[in-house]
Amino acid sequence: MEISVIKIGNSKGLRLSKDILTRYNIKDTVELVLEKGYIILKPTAQPRKGWEKAFKQMHDRQDDHLLMDDVFEDENFEEWT
Repeated sequence: MEISVIKIGNSKGLRLSKDILTRYNIKDTVELVLEKGYIILKPTAQPRKGWEKAFKQMHDRQDDHLLMDDVFEDENFEEWT
């Protein structure tokens, strides 16, 4: 795919189509990788963004209990030693 380099103030930039932005889930930033003569743009992944706030809200509502026990009654820990 060929795209134009456009003037943005005193700099130049690349314009990505809405389809590309949507397909690769690109929001505000991308990671730029320079590798063996190539420029690679990678979406910035933030899969846990907002988790800290959500967990605090769960704790404040006392809704942060385990859904299942972390140790089962029939577990035998001797076989792991």
